[in-house]
Amino acid sequence: MVQVGNVPEINAVKKQLSDMEDRGLVRAWELPYEHILTRLTAAIFFLTPSDETRIEDIWKELSEFPRFTSRVNQEKKLSKLDWRVEFNKDFVL
Repeated sequence: MVQVGNVPEINAVKKQLSDMEDRGLVRAWELPYEHILTRLTAAIFFLTPSDETRIEDIWKELSEFPRFTSRVNQEKKLSKLDWRVEFNKDFVL
């Protein structure tokens, strides 16, 4: 049973983002409301790349996770970071 706030699939994405931050690809990343999430398809990550010219490298790594999608974070309501990343492409409850 998945424990709220401790979802293996979410933890794997967080580890990948932390690794990319350590390697200088990502300047910052966030996962708002992490403590209430029970599945990856409900998670909304935000990130700002260290350099926009490396964005395709970031997408390549994150596309290894199922249902990867990304878009510019125009709303800036949940986060002030530049990009919104989700893993719910074509997902239906």
